[in-house]
Amino acid sequence: MEYKVVPFAASIDLKKNTSSQIAEQLESAIKYHTEKDWKYVRVENITTFVNAEMGCFGFGARPAQTLFTHLIVFQK
Repeated sequence: MEYKVVPFAASIDLKKNTSSQIAEQLESAIKYHTEKDWKYVRVENITTFVNAEMGCFGFGARPAQTLFTHLIVFQK
């Protein structure tokens, strides 16, 4: 069995129904890959912790942060 994982980040207009926009974009991504014979499996949410950077004498320092990534999983 073969797997394919693609990133998913929806672009929204806050003046419109955001949940509908997100659903339409996800549906579009799924349709695109299923037309290429990939079968949709699920959406995964990955949490990543990025350590702080101290910089040089405090210049360029960055605080620690948590990043959230959404991935669509397909299989053949």
